[in-house]
Amino acid sequence: MCVMKAQSTQSLLNLALALGLLTVGYNIIEGVVSIWFGLGADTLALLGFGVDSFVEVISGAGIVHAVLRMCQSPVESRDQFERQALRITGWAFYLLVAGMVIGALFNILQGSHPMTTVPGIIVSLVSIATMWWLMSAKMKVGKALHSEAIIADANCTKTCLWLSIVLLASSLLYEFFHIGLVDAVGSLGIAWFAWREGKESLETARTGKLGCCCGGSCGAL
Repeated sequence: MCVMKAQSTQSLLNLALALGLLTVGYNIIEGVVSIWFGLGADTLALLGFGVDSFVEVISGAGIVHAVLRMCQSPVESRDQFERQALRITGWAFYLLVAGMVIGALFNILQGSHPMTTVPGIIVSLVSIATMWWLMSAKMKVGKALHSEAIIADANCTKTCLWLSIVLLASSLLYEFFHIGLVDAVGSLGIAWFAWREGKESLETARTGKLGCCCGGSCGAL
């Protein structure tokens, strides 16, 4: 917990820390559920979404670390721990992209399709509601603290929201219209967002800036 701060600032920093920890915890649960049902229902989009959630956990650990540093002094750049977390995150996203593209091409060539995408619909709806709430709460706290780091984290959460929307769209289209290629296309959409996140993560690690790891899509919503 944050100490030795003005009461209002301390409360806001404690809230920011709680939001960061909640984000990490939620992503772990979301990752487990998505991968479990993605494998069970043979849906590549949901499987990739789950792996993405685990990559976000690494990035989230860096954010929690940044908030803990803010409890001691203002944060103007990333420290070594945060930059290393971003490097790992960036390369993990690139590996995810490679796996998603190969998997999508394999499914297209083999004519594979999911047994059901109902789990994807449920997971994405829960994720959209959760990410919207987290994004709004982080933005409110970030503005109250005049913290570029927390505002950047709120903008990163926006990308998670977009990923959830892509998963929801592909899951709904397949479940109601049974379009064979839609799961593969949805997985490629997730891969595109993951590539942008990976690129931005590595750039942020290189420069140490307090930008968001969303590939420039922060302002798109």
